[in-house]
Amino acid sequence: MIKVGIVGMGVIGSHVAKAIENGLPGIALAGVSVRTVTRAGGFPAYPLDELIRRSDLIVEAATQAALREFGPAVLMAGRHLMVLSVGALVGVLDEWAKLAEEHGCRILVPSGAIAGLDGMKGAREGAITSVTMETRKPPRGLAGAPWIAQQRIDLDAIRRETLIFEGPATEAVRAFPANVNVVAALSLAGLGPERTRIKIFAVPGQEVNQHRIAIEGEFGRLRIEVENVPSENPRTGKLSYLSAIAMLRELGGAAQVGN
Repeated sequence: MIKVGIVGMGVIGSHVAKAIENGLPGIALAGVSVRTVTRAGGFPAYPLDELIRRSDLIVEAATQAALREFGPAVLMAGRHLMVLSVGALVGVLDEWAKLAEEHGCRILVPSGAIAGLDGMKGAREGAITSVTMETRKPPRGLAGAPWIAQQRIDLDAIRRETLIFEGPATEAVRAFPANVNVVAALSLAGLGPERTRIKIFAVPGQEVNQHRIAIEGEFGRLRIEVENVPSENPRTGKLSYLSAIAMLRELGGAAQVGN
């Protein structure tokens, strides 16, 4: 059995914990770590250092800032680390990967709210020339992002599709740390954060989080479009936590299909 500890019990952490409790072959819940016990949702809660000791794998379902604080400790303890706040890995992945190698563990990144990372990884074995992404969200799905505050954007005043941001993944993950982890995963699987471009639109009346991805290279062209139903948190699509659950199911199972 793989003993799994979960850090953070928001929408993603809660759904992952419930899935394990309901039964994932080969997976057992070691416990959770939360800032206040009331957020534990009835699951056994431990201080982070104790949860790391009790676990074989830690699922990070917190924030980029929290992950940057505790991620190295998980790896130095020789525990596998599943990352949901993928933007935190931009700029530190090589360093953390070296740490994981030294301590005999792995960093795992689910596909999250997008599709196509398998194709991207295959294309990367040849030459990729460009990776671009367009994300369209309801305005409320962008609320609270640092970029919105810095640019003094009034989301309530938006009446039609509006381009909110355009730039490389390196800038996007800082400007929207809770909104565009998808572009971080896309960039780390492909051309890197500096060469992966994203446009972010606010679309009043839109009920889904939409991502359009275009990849070009010597393999040809790949076009991907995903429309995610938001979870209880409008910034997070349901596919984000379903992807994490699926990765745990494969880790505990005897077979894996796809990359």
